[in-house]
Amino acid sequence: MQESPHEWTVRASVEADWRAYRDLRLEMLADTPMAFLETVDDARRHSEEHWRRRAANASPTGRLFAAVAPDGSWLGSMGGFQAVGAPDPHLVGVYVTPEFRGRATGLTDALLDAVIDWARGRGERLLLDVHEDNAPAIRYYERRGFAFTGRTQPYPLDRSANEREMALPLG
Repeated sequence: MQESPHEWTVRASVEADWRAYRDLRLEMLADTPMAFLETVDDARRHSEEHWRRRAANASPTGRLFAAVAPDGSWLGSMGGFQAVGAPDPHLVGVYVTPEFRGRATGLTDALLDAVIDWARGRGERLLLDVHEDNAPAIRYYERRGFAFTGRTQPYPLDRSANEREMALPLG
């Protein structure tokens, strides 16, 4: 757990966080729908068990981190995931509430640092896919050392748009 002078901590989620995770997930899907592979309507239909399982961090192939306020609410989250047999892990589910986004609070960097620490030793690079029109995210990733790999793929929720792969060396 990373302590912060800004009255939040970054830590791995636990099953008891399921409500806070659900609330933040619904917020993120409503706020920045192009950044995720799920719609807010689909997410609203998930069962409590789904949210508990996702928050529990029980899978050996992934880890979900949250920036948590003193009241237990989530201010942001990022996850790491590595498909079985994949050579490199991926950064997924990146979201910071508008109150903390783009400000010099250190919250976004602390979340990304937690995922990078988790990813070390799991591959040579940390990969991510970013929507081609998400300029603020691209600027942030480039500032943190990610570079485009040249790989693109159609964005699953709108095949007329693309996601662009970026990579950060982990060595």
